[in-house]
Amino acid sequence: MKIINVVGARPNFMKIAPLLKEMKEEKLLEPLLLHTGQHYDQSMSENFFRELMIPEPDIYLGVGSDTHAKQVAKIMSKFEDVCLEEKPDAVLVVGDVNSTMACSLVASKMGIKVVHMEAGLRSFDRSMPEEINRIVTDALADLLLTPSEDADRNLLHEGIPEHKIRRVGNIMIDTLFHFLPLAEKRTILQKHHLEPKNYVLVTLHRPSNVDDPDRLRSVMEALSNISDWLPVIFPVHPRTLKNMVEFGILDNYSQKKGMILEEALGYLDFQKLMKDSKLVITDSGGIQEETTVLGIPCITLRENTERPVTVELGTNELAGHDMGRLLSLARKAIEGSWKKGTIPPLWDGKTSKRAVSAICEMFIKN
Repeated sequence: MKIINVVGARPNFMKIAPLLKEMKEEKLLEPLLLHTGQHYDQSMSENFFRELMIPEPDIYLGVGSDTHAKQVAKIMSKFEDVCLEEKPDAVLVVGDVNSTMACSLVASKMGIKVVHMEAGLRSFDRSMPEEINRIVTDALADLLLTPSEDADRNLLHEGIPEHKIRRVGNIMIDTLFHFLPLAEKRTILQKHHLEPKNYVLVTLHRPSNVDDPDRLRSVMEALSNISDWLPVIFPVHPRTLKNMVEFGILDNYSQKKGMILEEALGYLDFQKLMKDSKLVITDSGGIQEETTVLGIPCITLRENTERPVTVELGTNELAGHDMGRLLSLARKAIEGSWKKGTIPPLWDGKTSKRAVSAICEMFIKN
């Protein structure tokens, strides 16, 4: 069975790495890797491929960045040509980026089976482009591989037949567990003179936090206040850095004592920083999951999350855009009075095995 595995942006790379490895060990599958090139920072893409030991893509579309509509249109047009030539039996998409939805649409209309890894996640906020991508992809998918019970419930509520849903666990945790020993050897803490469990790690990239000058200033001022309590290291996403320069914010904080503004990091350096941090402040989805598994307090600067299990069972709390709440939660974490949290079921590093078994059972063995 020929199956095209689609990646488009950095979050996809971490999810596809263990799946691809497992598929290559399954004799019934003939996996191909397709990179749409949706993410515009080529050097960062190459770093992630190298660090995660992902082979060079079999197919590269090179669509680049654009508006949502234009980017989706480019991906669909180029991916249709690939499907006509390769004639895959199935297409596997991961996560919620534009490539995920675009390739699902093409495959579904061509009668090719669609597998969605990380199905069923919902923030219930349709102002987020990712939420639209999730809903459309799940409506089209023939096999929906979910990470948690709430994802199953969301799909059933939307009318997805139960036989299409397989809860396999969290694919991000497979990658996390596999690479932690390598990450442990990194020297990023020594580079910045940081002590384990004695600093705060920050990552911000969502438009709601970084595209509005006033919002970004208020977040940076809150982080500056936190840096009076513990050092704050902030690997700055290219999008965020561009806005900080444009808004005239960067110089205000780049020289402040206790604030370390670092270039965007590779996967291993970031994992090392996260594992040894006292607290993580983020607006990322995957980091909410990884901190829960590592038992690290996490404050998410969003009004909602498509990963509520990280709040209900894990170590995550939502601060929204309330900087007073952010400071209050940060103080709580730094003082050591954070909730303990537990690891959700099936977040055990074996998701890729269960996912490949589900694919074979659904499409080959039946």
